[in-house]
Amino acid sequence: MKLRTLFLSIILASGTARAEVGPALPVYDDSQLIRLFETNTHLNKVKDDDCQLLQDIEARALRVESPAYQFLYGDMLAWGVCVDRDVENGIYYMQLAAQQGLPAALEQLGRYYSRGTLVQQDRERAIPYFREAASLGDTRARLQLAELLVNDYGSPLDYEDAYRWLYHTITADQSTHNRISSLRKALEDKMPRNVIARAKRRDTYW
Repeated sequence: MKLRTLFLSIILASGTARAEVGPALPVYDDSQLIRLFETNTHLNKVKDDDCQLLQDIEARALRVESPAYQFLYGDMLAWGVCVDRDVENGIYYMQLAAQQGLPAALEQLGRYYSRGTLVQQDRERAIPYFREAASLGDTRARLQLAELLVNDYGSPLDYEDAYRWLYHTITADQSTHNRISSLRKALEDKMPRNVIARAKRRDTYW
């Protein structure tokens, strides 16, 4: 009788423990991650979820080789979020995501090299990252690429593409709109009129 009572107590206790844990968190889908990357809230999201998806994130980054998860895992490593901090491996996984063409990874690596964050500052090295992300429609990369070119980094051969990308960027944010206008004017001062006209034509954009 005592054994039966003990057995029932164990079952009830384990059931209570499971109830307290609650339902498992759903794994982030790629579109959700992209939105989090765009607002730079992905690390906060992982922390807010109490690191419960760490094993899923690692599996999708290491075994599935999903670029969105490679970038997320790399950023977690770089800043020690839910894992022991490992800057070198963090940059490595960001680069893997960039090699697969993830705009968020390309933009962030460009920004890190431009500012000297975690890596040695090298603005010339930042430009190819910004160029690739800009060509994929990343507004932040377009702005930063133009700023570097206006400040005489990179090559004049990049002016036309940088101007075209800015000219065809659509934004509802007034501060971003003003920044685009300012950078376009600064690039125009460096470009021949016929090149400016060509950059404005949509047939050269597509």
